[in-house]
Amino acid sequence: MSPGLVRIREAVVDDLDVIVANNVAMAMESEGKSLDDAVVRRGVHRLLLDPQRGRYLVAVDDDSAGGSGVVGQLMLTREWSDWRDGWWWWIQSVYVLPSWRRRGVYRTLHERVVDEARAAVEVCGLRLYVEPDNVGARATYGQLGMLESYRVMELPRST
Repeated sequence: MSPGLVRIREAVVDDLDVIVANNVAMAMESEGKSLDDAVVRRGVHRLLLDPQRGRYLVAVDDDSAGGSGVVGQLMLTREWSDWRDGWWWWIQSVYVLPSWRRRGVYRTLHERVVDEARAAVEVCGLRLYVEPDNVGARATYGQLGMLESYRVMELPRST
């Protein structure tokens, strides 16, 4: 895929429906989790309205017939590192439409993030979560120079 076939832009509130649908699809595909659409919609909407929470980048095919043209996405959040006196940028909510996979969409999104991170003096690096069993995603991230490091543990709030 040549770089000109998709363009990367900041997501806007008009992208809400497609981002929610992609997040729900991603959770089912990668973790077998069924998400509550209403909760995801509230979470995405709040982030789109408040840049302090994070931001989404979307890959857009301007030639797509109908729809939003969004063929891929990722969300960026940040975490302060006292050890490095800088910000880690976390890549999250990665999704590429199945018909667009293996065509360079994620690579184009990733390269945009890398370029922005390198230009931002206080960014000390990039991180992302990946399911241990998601061999394809782990291979893709590894090919882009990412290294496996920490294991994540969590204590979810009971519902």
